[in-house]
Amino acid sequence: MLVTGGAGFIGSIVCRRLLESGSSVRILDNFYHPDRERLDQISGHERIEIMEGDVRYRAAVDRAMRGVDRVAHLAALSTNKSVSDPSESFDVNLMGSQHVFASAGEHGVARVVFASSASVYGDPKALPMTEDDRPDPQTPYCISKLAAEHALAFHSRQYGFGWSALRFFNVYGPGQQTDAYYTSVVLTFLRRIARGEAPVIDGDGGQTMDFVHVEDVARSVILALDSTDTTGVLNVGTGTQTSIAELARILIAHMGADIEPQFRPRDVLVAHREADITRIRDRLGWRPTIGVAEGLATVVDELKTSGRLD
Repeated sequence: MLVTGGAGFIGSIVCRRLLESGSSVRILDNFYHPDRERLDQISGHERIEIMEGDVRYRAAVDRAMRGVDRVAHLAALSTNKSVSDPSESFDVNLMGSQHVFASAGEHGVARVVFASSASVYGDPKALPMTEDDRPDPQTPYCISKLAAEHALAFHSRQYGFGWSALRFFNVYGPGQQTDAYYTSVVLTFLRRIARGEAPVIDGDGGQTMDFVHVEDVARSVILALDSTDTTGVLNVGTGTQTSIAELARILIAHMGADIEPQFRPRDVLVAHREADITRIRDRLGWRPTIGVAEGLATVVDELKTSGRLD
């Protein structure tokens, strides 16, 4: 089993779950944003191999692909950086994906699971958002993710391997990095609250996200890897909207603080998100198991223990 981006936030948990299930795992990662703590927990395992390399370089991908039967392609550049540097975003998220998918086909891989994004939908015309909605990507990150989905389908037709593209909604959880606005907003709010400062919310706080816990996301990847007949795109969310104002108040309550959020006028790219998860439930048997309030408590507990709120 190959996991690109296996040293990252989602990838490290996917690797842990694979090892727990008895699989042998090879990680390909450039270690730009590694989750060192989780990586240290699995790096000494007898069934794991860690390779440093970048998906932008086909030779590195080919070395990592040798002898594997399934691939979870999780390596990507974040959405915020894509706006400031579109070329790098296309290079990593599209051409890097092209290298992975072509190499998988040439090496006889049986199945590829790709970490796509709900951001390919853009500003939804209706809720909940379904896999059949017309995509309207708004940033280089979103464009590259959608293009990579099509590249994956192309290579599947060329080589005959099975595939799934998982459109993750707003992933959060312990160990999260701070380089993506709507997912890192959890950490941003918590750090302000810990300093006795009010969390600052763009707009009126009425914009909503579908926050899905990283453990549930990792489980969706495992189920997709294990599937023998599921092909196409699948939403990975909770089917529940949480407003940013509600999120802030949940975090304030978890921290035991006596403050209220502050609001500042600012345009927001997407006003509302809510996943229709009927398809992934029916095809993979996947359902979210961790609610937002419970999931946020795991984030608060981890940050307090690690000292990352300082």
